[in-house]
Amino acid sequence: MIGQIAWKVIKKNFLLFFILLVVIGVFVLASLLPAQLQKIIVDQYINQQSVNGLLVWAIWYLVVLMLIGGLDVLRQILIVKFGATMTRSIRYKMATKLATLKTRYFSENAPGSITSRFTSDVDAIDHMFSDGLASMLIDVLKIVGIVISMFLFSMMLGVLTIVAIVIIFVLTRLIQRVMLKAHLKNRRMIGKVNNHLGETYTNQRMIKIFHAEDYMESRYDQYLDENFKAVEKVNFFDSVYPPLVVLMRGILITIVAITAAGLWGLSAISVGILAASIELLSSLFSPIESLGMELQNLQQSLAGIKRVNEFLSSPDEAPKKKYSVTDIIPNRAHIQLKFDHVSFAYEQDVTVIDDIDINVESREKATLIGRTGVGKTTLFKLVMGLLKPTNGTITLNGIDVYEIPDDIKYQIFGYVDQSFSAISGSVLEQMTLGHIYPEEHINQVIEAVGLTSTIQALPKGLQTTYAEAFFSQGEQQLLSIARAIISNPPILLLDEITASLDSLTEARVNQALMRASLSRTILSISHRLASIDAADKVIYIENGRVRKQGTRTEVLALPEFQKELELEKLWR
Repeated sequence: MIGQIAWKVIKKNFLLFFILLVVIGVFVLASLLPAQLQKIIVDQYINQQSVNGLLVWAIWYLVVLMLIGGLDVLRQILIVKFGATMTRSIRYKMATKLATLKTRYFSENAPGSITSRFTSDVDAIDHMFSDGLASMLIDVLKIVGIVISMFLFSMMLGVLTIVAIVIIFVLTRLIQRVMLKAHLKNRRMIGKVNNHLGETYTNQRMIKIFHAEDYMESRYDQYLDENFKAVEKVNFFDSVYPPLVVLMRGILITIVAITAAGLWGLSAISVGILAASIELLSSLFSPIESLGMELQNLQQSLAGIKRVNEFLSSPDEAPKKKYSVTDIIPNRAHIQLKFDHVSFAYEQDVTVIDDIDINVESREKATLIGRTGVGKTTLFKLVMGLLKPTNGTITLNGIDVYEIPDDIKYQIFGYVDQSFSAISGSVLEQMTLGHIYPEEHINQVIEAVGLTSTIQALPKGLQTTYAEAFFSQGEQQLLSIARAIISNPPILLLDEITASLDSLTEARVNQALMRASLSRTILSISHRLASIDAADKVIYIENGRVRKQGTRTEVLALPEFQKELELEKLWR
């Protein structure tokens, strides 16, 4: 998947990609020139004590250094541009995929796991394309160039360089791995320290009430001590590696100097070659160290690619049939929502809904009751076509709700959740979610839910940027009702919308619901028996099955509800 995206980006931006490769090649060749120029200057001028033409070579040396600097800047610009183009294509493909995934995918994968694929995994891939691969290519080319240059100077120097590369690379990788473990431990400990500070701040009242100051302080001291030890280890390796590099560089230069003097019975090399060799060997450490780090980062990038590929290969929703709202509900006075032997299981052999038969007629108010976890909310997901029944069908006027296109579903079902889900944007956008409605209609909806005075009191009215502080919990639920009815849907789905409200706020929300429910079919979930008085039909769900359905009086006559009704009366 990522490979296909990368190939498409390269084909679409081939000129940019080609120029980048050319710049990298020229940059690497240019970076090897200073040592060659140094050899010429030393052997032909300084060693010969001749100044004729020395100024010209010195100018050439300066020009090459400036060329290297310019090419390095251009290389960075091109790499960032190419990497950003690649990352944008990956994110766009993932965002497109997100809109086509089966709803079940979101039930089987935690939100944090999905988010991490868009953030940390894509960031790891971004590093590979925006810097990693290019840096590795440059490092490898530099090392190859240095080896070739040393062989051109002397066979002995070439062999010495290869042996030095192996030793330096192995030593660097060993130290980098140990340092990586130390850094990871340090990050974990910093996380514990920060998490403890957050816990202390959030639970300050509880800590004082239960006199847990000493306990919290001792835990904090323990985390600080562990963090200090981790930092010490990191600092130790940070301190050890640079002297090792200096020591190895010194050993190499000493060996080259001995070779130059011919002390090993080998042919002595010129002073210019000695100077050039020292220059090249000194620059050998940087690409080897960088290559070791990039190999480590490449592992993270490959892990990110694997996770993103898994996401992109997840099953999509099946194509929906082309329906219009009038195809499904030609007349609001004739609506039939039918559950026909519906069963559903999130996992194999773990049934949540088991063989349910329910009929909800036009303008009927049906309420689902039952203990937490019996499948009431899952039934709502099935009604809205977010999930497909394992067995059976749910039809709206004879049409399978799972086949209703998403682009018209919001015009049929108005959904109100237990809590309000805000988005970034204005108060108006909280209700419309980007859909366009006449101003008069919007004002009518606001009036219907009882939010007129609240919105008029905002600094910019409906255009005020939404903030939770502007609305009480009850007003947030009224805003949620406004969002549900603004498209004028014939069916409302209410999922325990007063579960966390006090009795006064609940009464205000219920009044808004009564106005919003006029001439609509209502399917609701309730956990308070006292709140089902207005229901035409009550459906009692137990262990995923319909235990009983009928009028409020018929259902509440069951023995298990008598004690609960008495308790509710006491609390009221």
